[in-house]
Amino acid sequence: MVAGIVLILFGADKLTEGAAGLARRFHITEMVIGLTVVAFGTSLPEFMTSFLSQLHGSSGLSIGNIIGSNVFNVLVIVGCSAMVCPIVIGKGTIYKDIPFTLLASLVLAVVCMDSLLDGGGQENMLSRSDGLLMLGFFCVFMAYTFSIARDTVGKEDVACAVKDMPYWKITLFVLAGLAGLIIGGNLFVDGASDIALRMGVSESVIGLTLVAAGTSLPELATSIMAARKGQSAIAIGNVIGSCIFNIFFVMGVCASVSPMQVGSISYVDLSVMLFSILLLWSFSYTRRMVERWEGFMMFLSYAVYLSYLIYNA
Repeated sequence: MVAGIVLILFGADKLTEGAAGLARRFHITEMVIGLTVVAFGTSLPEFMTSFLSQLHGSSGLSIGNIIGSNVFNVLVIVGCSAMVCPIVIGKGTIYKDIPFTLLASLVLAVVCMDSLLDGGGQENMLSRSDGLLMLGFFCVFMAYTFSIARDTVGKEDVACAVKDMPYWKITLFVLAGLAGLIIGGNLFVDGASDIALRMGVSESVIGLTLVAAGTSLPELATSIMAARKGQSAIAIGNVIGSCIFNIFFVMGVCASVSPMQVGSISYVDLSVMLFSILLLWSFSYTRRMVERWEGFMMFLSYAVYLSYLIYNA
């Protein structure tokens, strides 16, 4: 676990520097880089964990990891980043990116509620058609993101404060950062999961808590490092992009490979996921930033949810 944390912190620092250098070199905004390169890289631990769990028949752990990670991403990562330094939220993020994240959460919630929507006639599960639907939404999201990149090329909102960095150094930093994040995340999850299993904690609780937090450590470290360096766009873009990647890409791929039983994931867990996005959206309207006290409130909300999970384990 300690080795994993060290690698995660190293990887987050290098990935942030490389991503900022990439934004400068290609004359596109840091928000686009955060939504794509950084978000995909920091979502790789969730993808590997959920995909391998699904292949081994642990679909509850797989879905729990994604729902728990998204809740952790919004309430803890944005909360902690805002407590380190208030996060400035762009107009496009408020009116386009966060609503798209809310749409992703709503889609996942709907496809997980077969029993409720069909009058209790069948078991809750994600079918292959559900997976293909989510992959379709993912393609729409990528097309939208790249359209942003084309529209912002050459504009003044590029991060001009970032020093020019040679391509070889950008590549080295991005690759080294991703390697540190992935290896460190796996080490942490392995250690934490083993401890939880030895303590007799259920699989669903492991997925919603330790595994979710462990696979979200790359996002946490990357966003805090970015916020500390004054790169709010990467910090918030990383979280939003990761949430969308987790649902539309990770869950889409896993469900397309094999139907997934929702298992013991409750409607409370799905409601908390939706609540976290709505809370971020509402806070974003206050002076177009998430302030320190708002970040604390988000972190406190996660602590309440975590207490609920532990109490009902």
